[in-house]
Amino acid sequence: MANIFMKSSWGSDDPTRAAMVFGHANALAGAGHEVRIFLLGEAVCLARPVVRENMVPLGWPSVAEQWDEAIGNGVRIECCGACSRARGVSEEDMAKAGAQPGNPTTFVESVEWSDKIIAE
Repeated sequence: MANIFMKSSWGSDDPTRAAMVFGHANALAGAGHEVRIFLLGEAVCLARPVVRENMVPLGWPSVAEQWDEAIGNGVRIECCGACSRARGVSEEDMAKAGAQPGNPTTFVESVEWSDKIIAE
């Protein structure tokens, strides 16, 4: 089994693309891999329930359902701290969503930890 690091910057402007990182992370976690997701740019807004719950991609379950499944699968989700502050996403928003704040140091740590990197 592999350690897989995924990053995405897709947010509410494209629900289908925003959902892909979670669907793929869930498939990988379900196959026994350890997965981490790092969200940056507009993707950090997905930490807000009102955003997540109102995003339904074509052909996939809602982003909220896929996010919750990822948390249940043990996927670690980090939201870029600088991106979050710029968009008004608080650490409380992240914590309620089961995510944590990320930064350049945690990003590098995840890259070094990983066997494979996927950018969505």
